[in-house]
Amino acid sequence: MTASSMTPLAQRLIADIRGAGPMPVASFMAAALGDPVHGYYMTRDPFGARGDFITAPEVSQMFGEIIGLWVASEWQAMGSPPQVTLLELGPGRGTLMADALRALRVLPACREALSVRLVEMSPELMARQRDALKDVANIHWHASAADALAASGDSPVILLANEFLDALPIHQLVMTADGWRERLVDATPGGKLDWTLAINPTPLEALIPPSLSNAHAGALFELCPAALTLAGDLARHIKAHGGSALFIDYGHERPGYGDTLQALKSNNFADALTEPGEADLTAHVDFSALGNAAKDAGLAVAGPISQGRFLLGLGIRARAERLTNASPARAAEIATALTRLTAAEEMGTLFKVMALRHPDLPPSAGFAPEGES
Repeated sequence: MTASSMTPLAQRLIADIRGAGPMPVASFMAAALGDPVHGYYMTRDPFGARGDFITAPEVSQMFGEIIGLWVASEWQAMGSPPQVTLLELGPGRGTLMADALRALRVLPACREALSVRLVEMSPELMARQRDALKDVANIHWHASAADALAASGDSPVILLANEFLDALPIHQLVMTADGWRERLVDATPGGKLDWTLAINPTPLEALIPPSLSNAHAGALFELCPAALTLAGDLARHIKAHGGSALFIDYGHERPGYGDTLQALKSNNFADALTEPGEADLTAHVDFSALGNAAKDAGLAVAGPISQGRFLLGLGIRARAERLTNASPARAAEIATALTRLTAAEEMGTLFKVMALRHPDLPPSAGFAPEGES
């Protein structure tokens, strides 16, 4: 690959590596997704059929509407407080929030109590959100979850995060004959990005669960300190002021080995190192690590359960029937969307749902034991 065929970000990263040495995978991910000039999310709208992937809110309005009903249920469980921050992390085009707020019109007191805050780093997507939510009063944008929580003051928070955690930077550790070593991104003499391993041990080894400490040679373990920090920030606010947080993402329920870092471009898988800045980068969410961090910080944890079970438990099938009755011409489209969101062979099992909540709240809607409604 010649310099002229590289992405601008690849050229810059290679120069950085040659000056400062190989970089952790987390640093590479952060640059590839969020570089102010060349980062993937900073330069485009990646959603929808013309983008690189389609998220659940873009599949059907039913998804956001059901999430809106969950928000209403949480608000009532809190005792219907007069002021609540509804906070979304990574709001995409604003579709989920717009659909959720529309559903909340059936409970005006809840809708009136909400102050909407969005965490977004992309100017392109922020513009889309402003358009989608142009009729929403009392809405604010923030650069980070910590900023949004601070701006919420002593207000309870209901947080929504759909496909947000999977884009947080991860670190990868590999078991070698000398112990765990961090996987790094290096530059080859020929001017390409390639993988290498750190020479020295890493303090991140302390975060590996004891059950996985006796790893075989070549085993790879992924860590996401940013998710653990988020859990801690949420716990401090929720324990002090009340609230809950809903995370929907693809990932695994128990810790394990494996390289889940993947690049996606034009709805197809790509090599993670080939075109940084031009492809989306994600990694599977470790829900056990997130849940344990929240429990250690004093929150109650519901789930993870499958997305299909969560949506069906909250009545998405009944919502589909009402939409079909209102518009018979769209019946096939609605049925296809319902299948895509809930079926095991579609998004229904791949995506998991977890709620982190104040310990005094009653059980959360949508998380009833399997077989119950």
